[in-house]
Amino acid sequence: METIKSIYKIGKGPSSSHTMGPRRAALMFLDRLSGGTPARFRVTLYGSLAATGKGHMTDVAIIEVLEPVAPTEIVWEPQTVKRFHTNGMYYEALDKDDKLIDSWTVYSVGGGDLANEEFDESRATEVYPHSRMTDILAYCFDEHLSLWEYVERFEDASIWDHLGEAWQVMRSAVERGLDNDSILPGGLNLRRKAGEYYVQANNYSYSTKSRGLVYAYALAASEENAGGGQVCTGPTCGSSGVMPGVLYHLKVSKEIPDKMILRAMATAGLFGAICRTNASISGAEVGCQGEVGVACSMAAAAANQLFGGSLNQVEYAAEMGLEHHLGLTCDPICGLVQIPCIERNAFAAARALDANVYASFSNGFHRVSFDQVVEVMRQTGHDLPSLYKETSTGGLATSYRNPIARLGGEISYNREAAEQSEEGPKLSFFM
Repeated sequence: METIKSIYKIGKGPSSSHTMGPRRAALMFLDRLSGGTPARFRVTLYGSLAATGKGHMTDVAIIEVLEPVAPTEIVWEPQTVKRFHTNGMYYEALDKDDKLIDSWTVYSVGGGDLANEEFDESRATEVYPHSRMTDILAYCFDEHLSLWEYVERFEDASIWDHLGEAWQVMRSAVERGLDNDSILPGGLNLRRKAGEYYVQANNYSYSTKSRGLVYAYALAASEENAGGGQVCTGPTCGSSGVMPGVLYHLKVSKEIPDKMILRAMATAGLFGAICRTNASISGAEVGCQGEVGVACSMAAAAANQLFGGSLNQVEYAAEMGLEHHLGLTCDPICGLVQIPCIERNAFAAARALDANVYASFSNGFHRVSFDQVVEVMRQTGHDLPSLYKETSTGGLATSYRNPIARLGGEISYNREAAEQSEEGPKLSFFM
């Protein structure tokens, strides 16, 4: 299994596979150019990348890189799904006579990683001798290691600097998000809520206050991502509010030292890497279970370790975090990482803490292993129709018919109008 560094990538939102990956692909295409100076670029996007690319700012990410060199045209082909992966890109550099100088086909395979028939960043040089949690636990029991010590044994010394930078980006995203109440870009006119939730949470007693603060912190980082701000994947941009929400809350409320936070992130990274290796963390490939579900699993493992959980309890917390997100679809409204994505991050952060508490009450032994749930996620993702895998052609993405993007305002439910209508409930708005 490869390094956990690839689970924690730093970049701009709103999507690791639809924004961060294409931006990196454009940079790599420029580096590989040979044979003349291009007069223009043409980039064709396929499958899920084309279906939700405008909402994910895919075109903006690519044009920002290529346009300073030459005019750039984006071609959208959502109905064409390449065999290699649904997030396909075809880069072309053309001369003044429209003759091809160079071309390159590459795929954004999740978490910001790129791949094609020649290379695969998600399958980089192996660092760990194991790729299943069952084997890792057995090794740790034999060697009397904790999970973070297992990471330290097989990673090089730079892992702690990498995790330290990732943690600082997470903290900064939360703090910036709490201080920003602007409307998010994209046309839904969705106003940020993290700061409001933070203020309201502090007016409640301990248990409700604690839950409200977790919501606020997760919302803050997720809203930063939706606004195109700098975030750290954990494991993706679309799920980048879950780990910060949990870790920031525990850091502030329990005064946990940063060294312990980094160790918890190391443990969480193992669970994320196992999911990526044996299934997927790409919403376009397996739905949101591979993004928010995996993030919840990672955060649950991190929290349980910070609360002193045993190896079995940490694994149990992670297993529950993923198991109870199985089948979660990726159906973003208007292709934006906003509805239901932002709220979903907040709920997953809270669920991660619940999984930690539940596992802490147990002795850590349970019937369904983490590895089994990962395999079920893989198969479930394979069986999900494509309309539920980041194409915005099914689910909430198609059931949403309210003209709020044009008029502005907030969603409300008009029960009287719904009861009088033969067509059933409809959304209305108030200014």
